[in-house]
Amino acid sequence: MESRACPFFNLLFVSILLAVFGKLSKAADSNSFEDNFSKSCPDNNFKTSDDGSTWYLSLDKQSGCGFITKQRYRFGWFSMKLKLVGGDSAGIVTAYYMCTENAAGPERDELDFEFLGNRSGQPYILQTNVYKNGTGGREMRHSLWFDPTEDYHSYSILWNNHQIVFFVDRVPIRVYKNANYTNNFFPNEKPMYLFSSIWNADDWATRGGLEKTDWEKAPFVSSYKDFNVDGCQWEDPFPACVSTTTDNWWDQYNSWHLSNDQKTDYAWVQRNLVIYDYCKDTERYPTLPVECWISPWD
Repeated sequence: MESRACPFFNLLFVSILLAVFGKLSKAADSNSFEDNFSKSCPDNNFKTSDDGSTWYLSLDKQSGCGFITKQRYRFGWFSMKLKLVGGDSAGIVTAYYMCTENAAGPERDELDFEFLGNRSGQPYILQTNVYKNGTGGREMRHSLWFDPTEDYHSYSILWNNHQIVFFVDRVPIRVYKNANYTNNFFPNEKPMYLFSSIWNADDWATRGGLEKTDWEKAPFVSSYKDFNVDGCQWEDPFPACVSTTTDNWWDQYNSWHLSNDQKTDYAWVQRNLVIYDYCKDTERYPTLPVECWISPWD
């Protein structure tokens, strides 16, 4: 198998896009937690650094913790740096995701990063998923090329009417294209909140539920910083920035597809890091979903 210490991504390309086309619709211009989020957990399960720039969510046997943006967005660039639970994290899921509802509603759209914990010495698995009108089943699983418990790494979503791209440290790991599917399975109609949470999922998260959470090692702590949104903030009844005016870099032609350097990194990820792809699971899907036939390279 090909070995590579860290995939290369053309940061200059993104910097130029941000500088030249960075006309913000409404973006998070403060890293203050109170300015951007509301939390949903006991005070004991949420802490901040002294300067307020880093946030710590903890899980114990009594409670997990989560937070949600105060604003909703439709299309844009959404990014956060996370450091995951170290040591024995079996059974624990740290989630960072976008969702149209403040609950697992039956008609929700959703874009997921889920980090599936493991026993000490075993690597984390990163699961991504896409929901449309309450239906998911679009899982992919990846290994990572670094230990996500040792330092902060950025996890980002680019969302426009042409594609959804999941990034890890600016490297595209998953591309979900809008090709006017006959099954209409592309979430592009509803604004979404951003969430993060840490919770117990030892009925499925690690080895299909065989490995249970060791509560003697609680509390389990994940940490967050550098929240960044450059997106279209929702305003009722309909914000002007949602229309495809291409006023924003994330809705211009260069963001409708991967750049050549991004394609190189994406190809490396596909060769080396993909553990599971629902589009290749013919036992689960004897007839593959329509979007599985669409090339992510176009």
